[in-house]
Amino acid sequence: MKTEFRQLRLSQLDRNVELARSLPPRPSGGWIASVRDALGLSQRQVGKKMRASGQAIQQFEKAEAEDRITLRAIRRVAGTMGCDLVYVLVPKSGSFAELAEQPTRDRAARDVKSVIHTMALENQKPENANQLLEDEAQRRLNRRKTR
Repeated sequence: MKTEFRQLRLSQLDRNVELARSLPPRPSGGWIASVRDALGLSQRQVGKKMRASGQAIQQFEKAEAEDRITLRAIRRVAGTMGCDLVYVLVPKSGSFAELAEQPTRDRAARDVKSVIHTMALENQKPENANQLLEDEAQRRLNRRKTR
């Protein structure tokens, strides 16, 4: 993917991730059971709408709570209850742009630390190692850091 399109895609993802981070976490018993209960539906009623048994709905709820349900199954049950399934991947920390840069930053850090180690053996260790590391990462990312 061309760099400018990749950067555009990353910025679009980063805008959307802020909304996703504001969503509540999944209820401990799972979304299926929580929504079903809130709608006042029994497992049997949902099963009947799906042409399945109440026991099948119970199994779906248990599978969701144990993280072993498929998206297809959740989508099917959600549709039966008048809902859509929405899911999103969110970086554990930071942004997608930062996540995409991390491998380059890691390589730059490894290379700069190797040079600094060699310089230290020759009693020429630089005092500004962190700045050198950041400068090299920025160079590899084809950016000019504003100071």
